[in-house]
Amino acid sequence: MRQTILAAAMTLLAGAAAADPIEGVWQTQPDEGAFAHVTIAPCGTAFCGTISQTFKDEAPFQSPNIGRQIVIDMAPRGEGAYAGQVWRPANDKIYAGKAELAGNRMSLSGCVAGGLLCKSQTWVRVQ
Repeated sequence: MRQTILAAAMTLLAGAAAADPIEGVWQTQPDEGAFAHVTIAPCGTAFCGTISQTFKDEAPFQSPNIGRQIVIDMAPRGEGAYAGQVWRPANDKIYAGKAELAGNRMSLSGCVAGGLLCKSQTWVRVQ
């Protein structure tokens, strides 16, 4: 019995250790009082982020964007860097994207002109 419990605990710890640092729930940077929680999880060999909850003036808000993918095919590049695509809800366009992690903060950028012009947001880990 003791060995079974120990084996189960080790399996759970191994699974938690195997999670990629970008996985989890992230809060977007507020924009005119509105922000979202984005759940990032594996999708194929990369990571994708889906809007899981939205807020307006700190209160939950039922946005039509809930369930939409905002981070698309972010592939790890090493040392906390990722590259893929990002969707910008404000203009419904998809941009070349990149993300850089630093602890519980992520700088997420959407870029044009081959990455020469980028606009960034800082997201904070919720979970």
